[in-house]
Amino acid sequence: MMLWKFPSSKIPFISSSFNIINPNQLKPLLPFSLPTDDPSQPTEPDPEPPQAPKSKRSAQLSRWSRARALRSGRRLERPTSRKDSNATTAASSASIELWPVQQGERSDEEEEDVAGGKPIYMVSDGTGWTAEHSVNAALGQFEHCLVDRGCPVNTHLFSGVDEEERLMEIIKQAAKEGALLLYTLADPSMAECAKHACQLWGVPFTDILGPTTEAIATHIGVSPSGIPRGAPGRNLPLTKDYFKRIEAVEFTIKQDDGAQPKNLKMADIVLVGVSRTGKTPLSIYLSQKGYKVANVPIVMGVALPQTLFEIDQYKIFALTINPVILQTIRRARAKSLGFDGQTRSNYSEMDHVREELGFAGRIFAQNPVWPVIEVTGKAIEETAAVVVRIYHDRKQKCSMPRISKRY
Repeated sequence: MMLWKFPSSKIPFISSSFNIINPNQLKPLLPFSLPTDDPSQPTEPDPEPPQAPKSKRSAQLSRWSRARALRSGRRLERPTSRKDSNATTAASSASIELWPVQQGERSDEEEEDVAGGKPIYMVSDGTGWTAEHSVNAALGQFEHCLVDRGCPVNTHLFSGVDEEERLMEIIKQAAKEGALLLYTLADPSMAECAKHACQLWGVPFTDILGPTTEAIATHIGVSPSGIPRGAPGRNLPLTKDYFKRIEAVEFTIKQDDGAQPKNLKMADIVLVGVSRTGKTPLSIYLSQKGYKVANVPIVMGVALPQTLFEIDQYKIFALTINPVILQTIRRARAKSLGFDGQTRSNYSEMDHVREELGFAGRIFAQNPVWPVIEVTGKAIEETAAVVVRIYHDRKQKCSMPRISKRY
């Protein structure tokens, strides 16, 4: 009996169990003829078995999949052509190799991914908080082209990178993608390793943490430890600031949306404003900084609590917003609550929105000590920075506005 031999690329699946049967029993079931042992019968070349249509993945789905892989630091398998599939099958089964750093080789998915935005790699030996927020702050200077996708950017965060092997894999991948590498590595040897590797493979890079650490070390005359925050063996004591933040968060949650107005005197900061001006998320953000925050909503027809006017007026902050933006936010809120177009409600009607903002504006005018902060187009962090700066300026009565803290 002749043996059938198929190329390895034509075998999509190999079963783990086999049954020995007579090949003649397969004739009525197969679309092609079986080879026979009779030499008198001419053999015809067997047509290739029908191939299953290759599914084309969505370009957007491919980008999401690769982004998840990059953020987790997982190695990506290089797409191989049919010519060298046999040669790489054995190697790929043992280990998945990183894409080699070569120019001029890009698949369709790679072209679509590169066209989607220029990659920025952020590498950290800790949580990556410093790198991520530094990059976001810098990207804020390019909103004029990022908003309309004139210069799109894709950021990828690699956190917990504490081994040189993994660091090298990320830098190789950055070289392949043509990415910018930004890193916050507390270990000087890891930072130096990243610098030399980037120079070797031609990867543009910036050390975010190193120059600042060196400047502080020179200023105070003490060498840095070089140990990442949260590293094993580094014990962070539970300080008073930690318990202060916990207490502030608990207080803020209990004082949300005007609850327990009798406790307003215990708050460090009191926020007032109409619905959907961001009082609650701003309060929670400030509480994580250690400030006890209460927020009081302004509603037409409902009198503000008397205790609001009895406490220190210098710790009250008023929030206002553009009426068009407020209407958009309220419409989205009403939709999320299940209100359809047939439900009669003036909550998101422009006339009601303008009237409510006017009502709040008159209250603010009657209390000129309250700073009025415009939150339109501001992130929570930006509004919080304004509140904290004014709070400390008033508290310390400094001639130069600043936020002082002793470590």
